[in-house]
Amino acid sequence: MESASTVNEVSRRAKLRGPTARIALIAGLGVLAAGCAQNAPQDTWDPAGPNAQMINDLDWLVFPIAGVVGLIVVVFVAIIVVKFRDRGQPIPEQTHGRPALEIALTIIPALILIGITIPTVGTIMALSETDDTECIVNVTGQQWWWEIDYPQQDGCSGVSSPIVTSGQMVIPVGTPVLVRGTSRDVIHSWWIPRLNGKKDMVPGRVHTVRLEADEPGIYAGQCTEFCGLSHANMRMEVIAMLPDDFEAWKAQQLAPYQAPEPDTLAATGEATYVAQCARCHQVNGLEDADGAPVIARPDLQVYSGAAPNLSHLMTRNTFAGASWDLLTDECRANVWDAPPDVVGERYLEGVSADCLNSVDLREWLRNAPAKKPMYADAEKLDETGGLVRGMPNLALSEDQIDELIAYLLERK
Repeated sequence: MESASTVNEVSRRAKLRGPTARIALIAGLGVLAAGCAQNAPQDTWDPAGPNAQMINDLDWLVFPIAGVVGLIVVVFVAIIVVKFRDRGQPIPEQTHGRPALEIALTIIPALILIGITIPTVGTIMALSETDDTECIVNVTGQQWWWEIDYPQQDGCSGVSSPIVTSGQMVIPVGTPVLVRGTSRDVIHSWWIPRLNGKKDMVPGRVHTVRLEADEPGIYAGQCTEFCGLSHANMRMEVIAMLPDDFEAWKAQQLAPYQAPEPDTLAATGEATYVAQCARCHQVNGLEDADGAPVIARPDLQVYSGAAPNLSHLMTRNTFAGASWDLLTDECRANVWDAPPDVVGERYLEGVSADCLNSVDLREWLRNAPAKKPMYADAEKLDETGGLVRGMPNLALSEDQIDELIAYLLERK
């Protein structure tokens, strides 16, 4: 005879089963609805380039087959669970020893797999082709941001001098681009869903991926290989521009350094930058008080050996691994929601004082590790030989932050 406690426990579980099942069902439907959201910036079902289109075409072949197979399996499992639920009945008749059934259940899955494998392998081989690329861009991952550099080349309509930026890659629309990727610390994964599939960036190796955009626009991406504490904050964007806009962007990036006007807040900020930031961050053309070039040495400070180049920071509209916008919400929408024929023009306007998202930038300068966890504090230095991961807290005063922002606003 069951004890009272056992009966009570069974009763309690029965009461909970109903609400729990309903909550699980609602949560599942919520996740499904979120996955079907329209106008998502990282929507794999909205390809914007030939490589992404190949992946999308393959998805529309494989997913329906997988869906039908999954539905059949679910239906059979449900029938078996209901029909053969243990009610004290005899064991059902066993199917072991029926060659026809066993052969059929071997051949049918094999044919399904062959039907999926042939187009899948063909698509993978096509995606790996890079012979037609006309522009080279190097991408290097580190904890937790992406460095983008354009080597001197005849491609990209000619790059006369290397261009180094971070977080945002700019490409000419309709041009096949060869992305050569690697990593300086751990494995990262480059993924711009609307332009191509994922590509791991592995230390000591160079992996290639082809990007091409059909029309101008901003295409968001995400690191998809867990790479440590701020993996979720390691983002990237590709900005596809009309050829004339791309030429203007190159000229913008190669423009010589312009020192701030004397006796201005920005001029004071330049000195603050040299004292506080220049040991890690490079600004091309910057000179010290003696007229000597200021050369950053992040290899002596940062575990990955690199920090973002800030030469033309305000020509981008994100910072800190593209985790935050340099633009206010209104100004960001003016760029992101722009029609294709003007998105490049609006991006080239850069960040003005009126559009600057000073709230997030100030929080970053005030205490970067508090805004983006990066193992930049002392407790992890024994694992990295005394070098930090990410930007440490520089203990800047509010006056110093004002000075730095005034100086950075002129980095266009």
